[in-house]
Amino acid sequence: MQTPAVRAARAARGGWRRLLPSLPVLDWGRRYDRATFAGDAVAALIVTIMLIPQSLAYALLAGLPPEAGLYASVAPLLLYAVFGSSRVLAVGPVAVVSLMTAAAVGEHAPPGSAAYWPVAITLAFLSGTMLLAMGLLRLGFIANFLSHPVISGFITASGLLIAASQLKTLMGVQAQGHNFVDLLLALARQAAQTHWLTLTVGMLATAFLFWVRKRLKPLLIAWGLGPRLADFLAKAGPVAVIAVTTGLAWGLDWPSQGMKIVGAIPQGLPAFKLPSWDLALWRDLAMPALLISVVGFVESVSVGQTLAAKRRQRIAPDQELVALGASNLSAAFTGGFPVTGGFARSVVNFDAGAQTPAAGVFTAAGILLATLFLTPALYFLPQATLAATIIVAVLSLVDFGILRRTWAYSKPDFAAVAATLLATLALGVETGLLVGVGVSLALYLWRTSRPHIATVGLVPGTEHFRNVLRHAVRTSPALLSLRVDESLYFANARSLEDHVNDAVAAQPALRHVVLQCSAVNAIDASALESLEAIEHRLRDAGITLHLSEVKGPVMDRLRRTDFLRQLGGQVFLTHYQAVAALTPEVLSEPAMRPAGSRPCD
Repeated sequence: MQTPAVRAARAARGGWRRLLPSLPVLDWGRRYDRATFAGDAVAALIVTIMLIPQSLAYALLAGLPPEAGLYASVAPLLLYAVFGSSRVLAVGPVAVVSLMTAAAVGEHAPPGSAAYWPVAITLAFLSGTMLLAMGLLRLGFIANFLSHPVISGFITASGLLIAASQLKTLMGVQAQGHNFVDLLLALARQAAQTHWLTLTVGMLATAFLFWVRKRLKPLLIAWGLGPRLADFLAKAGPVAVIAVTTGLAWGLDWPSQGMKIVGAIPQGLPAFKLPSWDLALWRDLAMPALLISVVGFVESVSVGQTLAAKRRQRIAPDQELVALGASNLSAAFTGGFPVTGGFARSVVNFDAGAQTPAAGVFTAAGILLATLFLTPALYFLPQATLAATIIVAVLSLVDFGILRRTWAYSKPDFAAVAATLLATLALGVETGLLVGVGVSLALYLWRTSRPHIATVGLVPGTEHFRNVLRHAVRTSPALLSLRVDESLYFANARSLEDHVNDAVAAQPALRHVVLQCSAVNAIDASALESLEAIEHRLRDAGITLHLSEVKGPVMDRLRRTDFLRQLGGQVFLTHYQAVAALTPEVLSEPAMRPAGSRPCD
């Protein structure tokens, strides 16, 4: 006979068994083999070479010491390998999140001060906590609230802001600005103080990196190198720039000539850190942490889904929230700052042949070895070289073509892009993102508050109904058929009432009104009241209201109300049945061709 303690122990083991299979690492880990290891190892080598200079550069962009970028590239990769659902996503510091980190932390401590790094750690902790909580609550759908036009406008503006912020390092001057215009004006005022050696090194490094990105790989293939080796050498371009400029800075003693260098970078493992427990600071950082979390999650999911689709794989958004939450918490406790899945390094990871998140583990090992043994060699690394690395990376994010494409296709989407871009440049990253989301939601409400409602008629020889203004169709003066092309809710309920009233007033012989609900996916309480009001007014005028093609979920909700019991008309399965029952003469009448008809609905 089992005791309560034994039953509790077995229940606990069963609970762990139910939990553990949800870890993606247990899925790909049990099938890991030598061939997979080879692909992951090669990809890790390439990504490590790319990630070392990027990590240093993005730490400086965030206003932190360069070693913070290395610290933020180790533990997050390990945690993502355990919890992440993408096979190739590479997690670490990225440009946009680093910029948002600098903007948020800069409100509480000046860059370079003793208080700055603890605030950044606290920001990573809050972001990780929020992401983890959203994952456990299965809130992965929040990615849908940031439309592609808003994200494109935000990333384009952020790329411009980041590039502009690095010009001062490229010029060797001090310049600050709260927005893009202020920053450019400050740079213009400091132009006379430009350190020409720094500018020359920075511009040459920038030009070389652009050339490497666009031209080196095709050139190497033309010389007879294999595509994989050519790609590897092209990805090593930033490392070559770092090696050459660091060697020249040491050999020619550039620091004594006024050039700023990275300086001493501590060797060894990152120390265990704790976030600040100041609740007032938590309150102030809550909104920036939430925005960083959402932006990072959207970027990560977008990249992960795109790459997964190429291999007929899938990712789980809720699982990604958990993985990114764990990654950010690990960054906080190891001296890092907020991280997410990076576009460039994930694409490189994918192209290099990574098969599983184990590639991230190997990359973390490579970064860790660099932290242990290579940091003294970076002492003479010019800061202008890192600025060039950032500029080349972020300018690839700038996409002005989105303005032309959205203007041609959708003016509301163009308005969302333009508003997000301009607000981000003029007001900052946090305000710009909020403006973009607000404009998108406002435009959505405006668009859906004016639903397309078409008067439809029967296409001769078929059972299909189309817009009377576009097609040659059959109609009856005794029947008004209205197709509502939108779900009905509080914002458009009054618009439906007004449309029905106007249409009824224009047909004196009218006896029946049929609402074709094939495109109606939901009816909220406000719209239900409007339908009841329409039914009462039509009944008073001697006209009967009917419904057709009501979807099952909508019908289920209507059955829980008194509306169907009070409805004077019927609910028809198809609109053809409604017309056949109410005005059968329409089935044999000649078609009426509207002026200027078009072959679309």
